[in-house]
Amino acid sequence: MPELPEVEVTRLGIAPHLEGQTVTAVVMRHAGLRWPFPPDLEMQLAGRIVRRAARRGKYLLLEFDHGTLLLHLGMSGHLRILANPTVPEKHDHFDLVVGSQLMRLTDPRRFGAVLWHAAGEGDVANHLLLRGLGVEPLEPHFSAELLYRQTRNRAAPIKQVLLMGDIVVGVGNIYASESLFRAGINPKTSARRISLARYEKLAEAIRDILAQAIAQGGSTLRDFVGANGQAGYFQQSYFVYDRSGQQCRICAGLVRQIRQGQRSTFYCVNCQK
Repeated sequence: MPELPEVEVTRLGIAPHLEGQTVTAVVMRHAGLRWPFPPDLEMQLAGRIVRRAARRGKYLLLEFDHGTLLLHLGMSGHLRILANPTVPEKHDHFDLVVGSQLMRLTDPRRFGAVLWHAAGEGDVANHLLLRGLGVEPLEPHFSAELLYRQTRNRAAPIKQVLLMGDIVVGVGNIYASESLFRAGINPKTSARRISLARYEKLAEAIRDILAQAIAQGGSTLRDFVGANGQAGYFQQSYFVYDRSGQQCRICAGLVRQIRQGQRSTFYCVNCQK
């Protein structure tokens, strides 16, 4: 699944092409993805100006004067900007046409989403899918103090707490494993047993790794490409993720793989205590 860096890379790629542009057409080739497409979406958007391309967690938010278009890439989706559109293929489900180019959503597994939130329904931050999300890890409100304070009653392993998204949002499976490795924290450690000093290391690791991943175009493990069609290459920098049985790049011990909450976790026993 595209995680925060991949979604932010996508936002950075589409923003210059959409912001300030007028929507001339909306094309929906199926009834919907994870949820049905809004039935009146073309009527809502045609002739309207895209004011801003924003992001909340793993959701992309295209802001208009009269509401917000919410987009989610699901398990395998991606957005591309096409100046010379090709004939749509089987998994090309949604086009937003602006002038002589369009933004196309491709989603082979159809777990993504295209939803509309009208301004009359209130602040989009209170949308059912957004209101329970934690703080953004790349914004000033995210801190070690926040992690420490919010985990005093969390007995669950720290890796699973990070993935819940209600304290800090967007730190998915890949980047949680990498951040815990850099901070030297075993992913099985109960969140409430981690000291403030160790959370200082973890918060710094999360910020640094997410920023590095964005700078490198995110991770391309299966289907993800940026809005320009290029793959990311942060996967070349992994220390533990998807490296089970290989030597740790720091101590030369073996990287191990375990299952936590139906997700794979990768860590080094020697480096992460």
